[in-house]
Amino acid sequence: MSILELDSKGRLTLPKKIRESLNIGRKVLIINAGDHLKIIPLPSDPFQVLHGAFNINKSFKDLRKQAELTAVKEAERKEAEG
Repeated sequence: MSILELDSKGRLTLPKKIRESLNIGRKVLIINAGDHLKIIPLPSDPFQVLHGAFNINKSFKDLRKQAELTAVKEAERKEAEG
């Protein structure tokens, strides 16, 4: 557990040890869970996570919707793990 301080612009810096232990790259998902926040690491290359998930015969609109659903499921899975 760490107590962190926000800077004058409201930014928070996660210590390197925490970032490394959770494999946090450049992006995270922040969820307002009422009385606390949940921070979920996101992959640096979302296309790598989605590799092979798409059928090329689908329209761009369908591909985008499928990508959004896959991203939500991944975020929910990460939330359930932590």
